[in-house]
Amino acid sequence: MAVDSSNREAYLKRLRRVEGQIRGLQRMVEEDKYCIDILTQVSAATKALQAFSLELLDEHLATCVVEAAAAGGDEAAVKVKEASDAIARLVRS
Repeated sequence: MAVDSSNREAYLKRLRRVEGQIRGLQRMVEEDKYCIDILTQVSAATKALQAFSLELLDEHLATCVVEAAAAGGDEAAVKVKEASDAIARLVRS
């Protein structure tokens, strides 16, 4: 299952906001802004991506993983492993 269509626009809106933050970072570098100011904006963009990731992960757990678990079989184990691996990547980043 892909991204829930009811959440798609909200996700895209958040990603466009992050995209704007990244463009702002590019401008800051081009304009030789103070390093600490740039790092502050990097932190804000990072937090925004982390929040997006957590929301998407929550949706995945609530839909894909729950549906696979209800169906049982090998697919349930695969979905749980995928989710666990994704969580591990997020924690490491």
